[in-house]
Amino acid sequence: MRDSADYRRLWMGDTVSRLGQAMTALAISLQVYDITHSSFSVGLVGLFTLVPLVVFGLYGGAIADTVDRRKLGLHSSLGLCALSFILAADAIAGFQHVWFLYAIVALQAVGSALNGPARAAMVPRLLPADQLPAANALGSMTMTAGTMFGPMLGGLVVGLWGYQAAYIIDAVAFTASLYAMWRLPAMRPDRTEGAEGRQRRASVLDGLRFLATRPNIRMNFFSDMCAMVLASPKALFPAVAVLWYGGDASTTGLLVAAPAVGALAGSVFSGWLGRMRRHGLVILLSVAGWGVSVAAFGLTRSLPLGLFFLALAGCSDTFSMVLRNTMMQAASPDELRGRLQGVFIVVVAGGPRLGDFIAGSVGDLTSPAVAITGGGLLCVLAVAALGLTWRGFLRYDARYPQA
Repeated sequence: MRDSADYRRLWMGDTVSRLGQAMTALAISLQVYDITHSSFSVGLVGLFTLVPLVVFGLYGGAIADTVDRRKLGLHSSLGLCALSFILAADAIAGFQHVWFLYAIVALQAVGSALNGPARAAMVPRLLPADQLPAANALGSMTMTAGTMFGPMLGGLVVGLWGYQAAYIIDAVAFTASLYAMWRLPAMRPDRTEGAEGRQRRASVLDGLRFLATRPNIRMNFFSDMCAMVLASPKALFPAVAVLWYGGDASTTGLLVAAPAVGALAGSVFSGWLGRMRRHGLVILLSVAGWGVSVAAFGLTRSLPLGLFFLALAGCSDTFSMVLRNTMMQAASPDELRGRLQGVFIVVVAGGPRLGDFIAGSVGDLTSPAVAITGGGLLCVLAVAALGLTWRGFLRYDARYPQA
């Protein structure tokens, strides 16, 4: 980060803006509940976020492979900043209509889906390849910090000064991201020989076709889905808090926070990943570590031990995510990085939701213990099957990145 002022500004701007976005996300949920007094209505906020994020995540990646990524990032950040000011004006005016909040949430998801692929595709242009693991560790730290501290700050601000204060702080926080984008040089996708036509008309299908012929990049997504779809216990935390630990909402909060704490620790102590060359092997071992930790959590009835295993799972997930991002950035041609980041957004956004549905369904049909422990073990078995099926992924060498 010391070698690139542009990357330093981009990372700092992203960190500040993510905290503001997390504050706004909590404030919107609280405001929806204040208007409707319905948990179902609050749950719809997630649906109005997920659908645009998945749909526009793919097209946002295609756009990022066609236009100047700096301009796309700048304009989408401006749009997100404007939406936060609109939310503040709505709260100040007392316009209590939940449909309006749903519409803003959907537009925010569109802005994020356009901004995310452009921002992620810039990083390999700002840093040398050997610094990408460290950059991805910093990115993981930013995401975790936003997840942990953003809602805490949002709740405090809303409690003291109201919804409008949280929205205004979010809008002001976007100025850091806007400044970082404004200072960047032009970031048009590299045009490889014979790629002029594809650059002018970047297609989502081109990205999917590329993915279909690149086993190492495909394995990135498959390995992540093993963890997020098969072994995602979050939906069962409220039941576990009561049935296993005799706790309440605060116990659920501890369970939710534990993986984030582990992820933050993993980011802080991830320096050794930069010295690793067998990225594929480490990724599969890390995903298997997630599965083992989740399975162990399902077997314990001690709250401190359960929190430890969840933190261990979060730490393993960080190691996997850092190297998966590094592999995708290093082994993908620049002209396709935006589209692959769009697919990444879809997997990251959709995988945990599908995992929550599976875990909740299995938990209702059997028990939380069966759903959690069984899911963790299935994750380990699926990862082992992937490694045996695509042995080339285990031999992946970061010194000679190949998709």
